[in-house]
Amino acid sequence: MSSVWTSRYAARSQQLRHSEIRELLKLTERPDMISFAGGLPAPEAFPLSEVRAACERVMQEQGGQALQYSTTEGFPPLRDMIARHMARYGIETQVANVLVTSGSQQALDLVGKLFLDPGDVVVVEDPTYLGALQAFRAYEARFVTVPVDEDGIRIDLLEETLAVHRPKLLYLLPNFQNPSGVTMSELRRQRVIELAARHDVAILEDDPYGQLRYEGDHRTPLMVLDAERARGGLSPEAASESHVLYTSTLSKLLAPGFRVGWIAAPPAVIQSLVLLKQGTDLHTSTFSQMVAFETCRGGFLDRHVRQLRHVYANRREAMFAALARYMPPGVRWTRPEGGLFLWITLPAELDARDVLRHAIEHLVAFVPGQAFHASGGGHNTLRLNFSYCTPGRIATGVRRLGKVIEECLASTSQSAS
Repeated sequence: MSSVWTSRYAARSQQLRHSEIRELLKLTERPDMISFAGGLPAPEAFPLSEVRAACERVMQEQGGQALQYSTTEGFPPLRDMIARHMARYGIETQVANVLVTSGSQQALDLVGKLFLDPGDVVVVEDPTYLGALQAFRAYEARFVTVPVDEDGIRIDLLEETLAVHRPKLLYLLPNFQNPSGVTMSELRRQRVIELAARHDVAILEDDPYGQLRYEGDHRTPLMVLDAERARGGLSPEAASESHVLYTSTLSKLLAPGFRVGWIAAPPAVIQSLVLLKQGTDLHTSTFSQMVAFETCRGGFLDRHVRQLRHVYANRREAMFAALARYMPPGVRWTRPEGGLFLWITLPAELDARDVLRHAIEHLVAFVPGQAFHASGGGHNTLRLNFSYCTPGRIATGVRRLGKVIEECLASTSQSAS
């Protein structure tokens, strides 16, 4: 029966792959497993009482509307709140520029659906977010990668890549990049905008973690720099069109179960995305949108984000300390200023997938780095999440992982001799 059905699949389905993160989450649901695998917020930081009270208010005051179909664009008060929230970071938008999506993952899918034809080139950072690769593969995109270093995407290599490959889309995570944790410098942000204008390339700025900064200064969003470029006018052609779409989410700030994200884009683009969303799910859950708005209003979201920064900063420091104490020589890691992840580079002779198999036996899990490399590579890299586990479990998990890596190094050395 399976072969009968698969023979009927569209050719583009051959591009689809399992998410290693989703599969790992199934494995790591055991209570004795310490998981650094998923990008999960701390469940004990969820605002349970505030959400419960918001649910009651919504049902008492607007129950009929909350359980009814709604407009595709999203709940207007929520869209207005999102626009005002983005303005704090310099992103000047109107309600007409905002489309509420079912998580930012749907935003990636809708952008792929609108912009990508089979064979179109998407330039991505190397490594990059696995969910974006999944979304764009469904539309048969061709990926070209540009490495990142401690200051973000390598501009010297990006310029040549844009000139040679003439991509349809440049996908970037400028803040606390998933998976590496690095943040793009201000200088490189300026250069990215200049290059995108020169080569007429659209940028998708994915910013799910930007507010989760624990040290250092806030960096200017690419959308803001692009608006400044358009107003200043590097040339009449460059000033005529915006080159940046922006997407973010409440998943990391409030709770992922709401499945509330958004896209900010020119109104004409929003109108086209609305048509595609109508064919996908009609609209994001009315109830979720209304409860999310009711929970966030009155300054609660700002207070809650401040609390999250405190919690996650402590967990990040716990992971830094544990890595310094338990990792064997030759293991390196990034030191992100915010976000949820850091990136480990193992000695070249190790394969992270082999390490994971042993790690699971020692009740600790992570995501091997290969899945984040669109063009292959990264066999000796892995991603660790520090937001989900308590500091005590972080220390225990890193100790287990350090022991596993030591054993794998010893085994490799014995085999080589």
